[in-house]
Amino acid sequence: MSSKEIIKSFSELRENFRLSSEDLSDFITDAFLSVLKKKFDGADNFDVVLNADKGDIEIYRTRLVVENGHVEDKNQHISLDDARAIEDDFEIGEDVSELIKPDDLGRRTISAIKQLLGSRVREAQAIAKYEVFKERIGHVVYGTVHHVRGRDITVMDESNNEMIIPKRNLIFSERNSYSAGDSIKCVIDEVEIRKSNPVVILSRISTEFLHRLLEENVTEVKEGLITVKAIARVSGEKSKVVVDSYDDRIDPVGSCVGIRGSRIRHIVNELRGEGIDVINYTDSDKLFITRALNIPSNSRIDMDDVNKTASVFLDLEDVSIAIGKGGNNIRLAGQITGYQIDIFRHGMEITSDIELSEFSDEIDAWVIAELRKIGCDTASNVLAMTKEEVINRADLEEVTVDRVFKVLREEFSETE
Repeated sequence: MSSKEIIKSFSELRENFRLSSEDLSDFITDAFLSVLKKKFDGADNFDVVLNADKGDIEIYRTRLVVENGHVEDKNQHISLDDARAIEDDFEIGEDVSELIKPDDLGRRTISAIKQLLGSRVREAQAIAKYEVFKERIGHVVYGTVHHVRGRDITVMDESNNEMIIPKRNLIFSERNSYSAGDSIKCVIDEVEIRKSNPVVILSRISTEFLHRLLEENVTEVKEGLITVKAIARVSGEKSKVVVDSYDDRIDPVGSCVGIRGSRIRHIVNELRGEGIDVINYTDSDKLFITRALNIPSNSRIDMDDVNKTASVFLDLEDVSIAIGKGGNNIRLAGQITGYQIDIFRHGMEITSDIELSEFSDEIDAWVIAELRKIGCDTASNVLAMTKEEVINRADLEEVTVDRVFKVLREEFSETE
C-alpha cells in the first residue's frame, strides 16, 4: 500500500466521521509514531511530515554518527561508513536525518497503522457523539423502532443515530406494544458510556417528556408566556402540572387545557390516557395545597411551615378524592408543593402522626407494604378511610383490616 493509498483510505475515514484536516493529520501522525515506537523500540528520534491534500507522507529518522564497530543501538546510532554512504562529509558526533518511505516499512506495519488510526478515529467519534448528545438531554426524539430485544428497544432517529429505550422507561401499558417499524416519540434522558461507546438512553416516563409535550401543544408555553413551575408524574396513571403567567391577560390553566380540552387531549392520548391535572400556581402554601389536592377551598388545613407538613381535615366523601387511586393524588400533591400531607376525617383530632413502620411489631410487614401502595404511609392516612375502602383498595382480608384499625385506634385512644 503506497502513501497515496494510505491518505486516500484515511481521507475516506475523515469524510465518514466528519473529521477536520487538522484532526486527521494529528491522528495519522500519532498512529505512525505509535507503530514506529513498537517496531523500533522507541520513536523519539522520528518525525512524521504529512500533507494530506497532496497525498504525501514523509518519515524522517535522526541518528547519531558513531565510530565503525561501536553501534550499540541501530535505531539511535549509525556507523561513520554508513553515514558517509548517505553524504560523504559526515563526521563522528553529528546527526544524520534520513528519509524512510512508508512503503519501506512493510505491509504489516502499514496495516497496523491503518488499524490503529481507525481505532483512534472511532474513539474520537465516540467522544464527539457523547458530547453532542449530552447537550441534547431533554430534547424530543422522533424515531422508528429498529428492533425489540429483551429489556431494550433500539430506536433510530431521523439522522439514523441508534438509541435505546429500556422497557422500564416506557409507560407500563405500552411495554409490550411496540414492534419493528413503529413510530415512537421520546425524550433523551441520559447518555452513558458502555464499553467505550456512547449509548443514548430515551424515556417516555420522565417529567421532562411531559414538559416537552406541553411546549409542542401549548404555544404560550413554547413562547415563554406561560411558565411550567413544577411537574410530578406517575407515568400512565396521573400527573400534576403547575403553571403560572406573568401576563394577567393570560389564563395559564385554560391555555394549557385548550378549548373543550383540545390541547391537553393530544398530550393525554400520547401518554396512553394518563390523567393530567393542570394547577394554577400561587404563593399561598395553603391555597396551593388546596389546589393540588383538588379539595374544597374552605377545607381546614393545619400548616407547619418549619417542618413542611400539612394536616388536612375533610368530610368523609372528600377523603378518597384527596388520596386518589393508589394514593397517587396525595403523593403527587406532596411532590409539587414540597409538603408532607396527611389526611384526616373531620372529628378525628390527632395531635401527632405516626409512621406505619412504627407498628411493625404488631402489624405484618407485608400488610404495611400493601397499605403504602394505596398512599397510606402513616396511621392517620389509614384512619382517614373507612374499613370498606381499605379492604377494597388494598385488597386485604376483613380480619386483617380489623386488626390494623384496632392497633392504630388503640394508639390514639380512638373508638369507632
